[in-house]
Amino acid sequence: MMKAASTALAPAPAETPDGGRCPYLVVRDPEEVRDVLHRPADFSPANALVAVTPLEGPALRALQRVGFALPPVLASNDTGSHGGIRKVVAGFFTPATVAAMEPRIRELARQAAGNAVDQLARTGHTDLVERVAAFPPAVVMLELLGLPVRDLADLKRWGLDSMELFWGWPDGDRQLELARSAAEFYVWLRRLVAESVAAPGRNLFKSLAGHGLARTEMCSLGYFLLIAGQETTTQLISTTLFRLLEGAAPVDWRDAASEAGASSAVRHVLATESSVPTWRRVAAHDTGLGGTRIPAGTEILLELSGNRFTGGSTPADPSPHAEAGRGPSTGLIFGSGIHRCLGAKLAELEASVIVREAAAALPGIRLRDHEPEWIRHLSFQAPRTVSVTNPPGRTGLQANNGPG
Repeated sequence: MMKAASTALAPAPAETPDGGRCPYLVVRDPEEVRDVLHRPADFSPANALVAVTPLEGPALRALQRVGFALPPVLASNDTGSHGGIRKVVAGFFTPATVAAMEPRIRELARQAAGNAVDQLARTGHTDLVERVAAFPPAVVMLELLGLPVRDLADLKRWGLDSMELFWGWPDGDRQLELARSAAEFYVWLRRLVAESVAAPGRNLFKSLAGHGLARTEMCSLGYFLLIAGQETTTQLISTTLFRLLEGAAPVDWRDAASEAGASSAVRHVLATESSVPTWRRVAAHDTGLGGTRIPAGTEILLELSGNRFTGGSTPADPSPHAEAGRGPSTGLIFGSGIHRCLGAKLAELEASVIVREAAAALPGIRLRDHEPEWIRHLSFQAPRTVSVTNPPGRTGLQANNGPG
């Protein structure tokens, strides 16, 4: 007999940030999270990319005017076509491919750290999100997929706007502003798809076309992949840099200049407050979880790491001695099962290399703003800025250009 409640299942906070009632049943226990992820026939991913805040008429019309359409293709696909499509995309994220990107990642990381050094020398302060964390992941993602590296500032803006549109709580006026940005991104992406399919050589969209995907399906897949494939890595790097400089990591800023130190800091953040702390599923039919009956249509929020929204394990003032293993297992941070994040190894490699190069190039820097504004959406979190300054008495720094 199914029981009525379980200590592993808990209602989300009574109100969402916009003052509405939260519609999600939160699953926190790592084993039950894993169970949900490994039962896609019972717990469908169909709601994974649905806007958290229903879009109002003006926003919908702004999207409809450009033919905006996001049919389920990868992350939200619960049909038999998912496996074949995933195999095509996975071909761009093989272990050998990711490992071969490390020298390029290091090159981009050193260039970015050098930019931060230069601005510190000129002004005495810099924002590590803008100078260090923002652009290397975007360049890496485009190059890895065989796509042209261009319009990076627009891509970053579109990514942040789309995250807010689909996972935030924007009011009507803000929705319209974000929808116009999403429409602009979609038009750009549609041109990119057409150009890529006709281009020589191997690239993601040409491979997907060869698999039989329609242009609308390729745009749908590309829309979220070009956001998730780089913006979530930027956010992971941003949080790691902030926690290191705040003193809330298992190593200090000096130690982060080593491979082991940087990796430890990144894995700590992944376990305690990942940039993707929650993800959604919906009960496809009446089913059960952990002895609890789950009615069909129940919206489920899986807690992957600590976060503010579900009241998860991230403390308001994290202890520098907190263990990375506390709370959800690090094995679930990138999901599990047939929808596990294809870029998991790439994201962790990028974050570790970029954090290490920043710490090596910028010794002794201090936080300028200890309470920055944070991105706090349902499934994304990170500081918007990591503003730093030189230590007292130091007027300039030098970028690390030595052997890695």
